[in-house]
Amino acid sequence: MKIAVLGEGAEGERRVSATPETVKKFIGLGAELAVEKGAGTGATIADSAYEEAGATLGTRAAVLKDADIVLGVQGPDPASIKGVKPGAWIVAGLNPFGERARVDEYAKLGVEALAMEFMPRITRAQSMDILSSQSNLAGYKAVLDAAAEYGRAFPMMMTAAGTVSAARVFIMGVGVAGLQAIATARRLGAQVSATDVRAATREQIESLGAKAIFVESVKGIEGEGTGGYATEMSDEYKAAQAELVSSHIAKQDIVITTALIPGRTAPRLISDAQLKTMKPGSVIVDLAVEQGGNVEGAVAGQIVEKHGVKIVGHKNVPSRLAADTSALFSRNLFNFLSAFWDKDAGRPVLPDDDEITQAIRLTQGGKVVNARLLDMAS
Repeated sequence: MKIAVLGEGAEGERRVSATPETVKKFIGLGAELAVEKGAGTGATIADSAYEEAGATLGTRAAVLKDADIVLGVQGPDPASIKGVKPGAWIVAGLNPFGERARVDEYAKLGVEALAMEFMPRITRAQSMDILSSQSNLAGYKAVLDAAAEYGRAFPMMMTAAGTVSAARVFIMGVGVAGLQAIATARRLGAQVSATDVRAATREQIESLGAKAIFVESVKGIEGEGTGGYATEMSDEYKAAQAELVSSHIAKQDIVITTALIPGRTAPRLISDAQLKTMKPGSVIVDLAVEQGGNVEGAVAGQIVEKHGVKIVGHKNVPSRLAADTSALFSRNLFNFLSAFWDKDAGRPVLPDDDEITQAIRLTQGGKVVNARLLDMAS
């Protein structure tokens, strides 16, 4: 059973879907590993490291030839994998909602496309969850990016020349990225507050030593939204949240926004009018900028300044920590495939009635079969 590891073609993508560590693990299961030359360069992994781990190196065409499973970080361009055999699995982050036409092309190629970001948020799939592993480091990096743009220190400093006040950091959206941002900002000595539409996050915020800022007058989401994400809120709640944020944001030095709704444009959390109330020199990092942005005026791939406030909109933040995010991403893929490994068949087998299979399988037998995609198309 042959597993192909492709280099990434997306602009700015430095991660890789397998590391020498996971190559060894796959070989231990009995698989043959073929890695495209240069695939690990962006993550500081030399070709020789893959060879030492037991993989063979080659061109994309050679790697794809007779491959049963193709691994990637982002879904490969269908035109670049035309040599892949029908029935092969494409296992990667496939952005099914944003790249629906590409999913249709995978179906035409006859491959079985498995979208790792559709992994259900259930206990047995936690170690397979690429969104959590990548968001965790994105939340950490967001704080470092904010610190790099902020013209002052984070912690309170008492010196002979006087006292430097601690930076005030406000985290909006307390999922995996938001929680890590809180922890990182706290470690750097900032005074941290956070908010979310999900009432269940209050305890998490306070357990990390941050101040919870919540709308009290209108009911939010009592538990978790779908898959652990928030869902769209009522207009009444949005108005109450905007009023709360407006009064709080004017006092903040740094704001990090992380709010996403799967399959939807990112919710607008900060308006231009609210930006005007912030102090000159303040910094906002918008982690949702590639899905439309939480901040009015944020530009994907740019750092812009409005009303004296810097808005940081880096694309693909996990790729900015490529060595570590690759290590975690590749373990997610190995954990998934090894969990379904059939020793007798010498390969992973996905039961049709399994909750994970039904969630992540996009195409099969030349057709799009994923219920979420079909529901959106209808």
